[in-house]
Amino acid sequence: MTLQKRFPLKLNFALQIIFHYVLISVFVFFREFPGCGNIVTFAQFLFIALEGFIFETKFGRKKPAIPVSNYVIMVTMFFTVSVINNYALNFNIAMPLHMIFRSGSLIANMILGIIILKKRYSASKYLSIALVSAGIFICTIMSAKQVNVSSEGSEDQGFYAFIRWLIGIAMLTFALLMSARMGIFQETLYKQYGKHSKEALFYNHCLPLPGFLLLASDIYNHCIHFSQSTPVFVPVVGFSAPILWIYLLINVITQYVCIRGVFILTTECASLTVTLVVTLRKFLSLIFSIIYFQNPFTAWHWVGTAVVFLGTLLYTEVWSSVQAALRGADAKQQKKAE
Repeated sequence: MTLQKRFPLKLNFALQIIFHYVLISVFVFFREFPGCGNIVTFAQFLFIALEGFIFETKFGRKKPAIPVSNYVIMVTMFFTVSVINNYALNFNIAMPLHMIFRSGSLIANMILGIIILKKRYSASKYLSIALVSAGIFICTIMSAKQVNVSSEGSEDQGFYAFIRWLIGIAMLTFALLMSARMGIFQETLYKQYGKHSKEALFYNHCLPLPGFLLLASDIYNHCIHFSQSTPVFVPVVGFSAPILWIYLLINVITQYVCIRGVFILTTECASLTVTLVVTLRKFLSLIFSIIYFQNPFTAWHWVGTAVVFLGTLLYTEVWSSVQAALRGADAKQQKKAE
């Protein structure tokens, strides 16, 4: 195995650590201020856009390989999905349910692929659709019961909380389908113009920045809340800073490293490696959120989660890929023995 192949494999473990730093900072945000998703998203977009403007476009001197009009369409979908996914957390959506629901992206992409691109799949792919859909349905129904049980106050207040939860589910569903449509659009775009991931990363984060003007008041209010948070001494720079601004800085940096790391992983590693990393990341993220937020997680939630990940593994054909890799390794050993 060459050094180029070994490096991404070691990078897998580093990505898991980096991603959990991202999770910790995000979870702290939502625990302190549940509605701070907009300022977190804006900070991430701004940082990645500035980095791309300097190093990818060379301060605007480098022309894009893909027409900007196509990026505008892609960015509109990307911005909408990012904001809706973050804003859905304000509608009685627990973080574990949020993560499980978004695990259905494979299913949404397959359905739209059948409708738009007229694709056809094997029986195992359709079985994975049923499994992931069933898992999401189980977790969604159980979370709905928890909303009803945990609602305090009058019957009207409980009904209002349930309606807010339904709105949150509708938002997640819309974001899921929009994200799948964006993936299909990117697939057709890259087939036509070639793959330019770094360029797409820059434009996907730069072009949406004016859209944050619609959220300016919310971002400004959270800037005030962040500035009023408990100050802590930062030994490296030698002065104190509000703790939430420090968390935001950690989140932005680690999120950037994670995105760039995933780009390296997808370009240097086999698809099996990427699939295993993403699947493991979803599972670890789910477990971490349950422990950190102390959300109720029943046996039915575990059943639903297991079915979702089983369906995801079946969809990506991990088992057959592992068996093929093992057979290849055995064949090599037999040749060496001969």
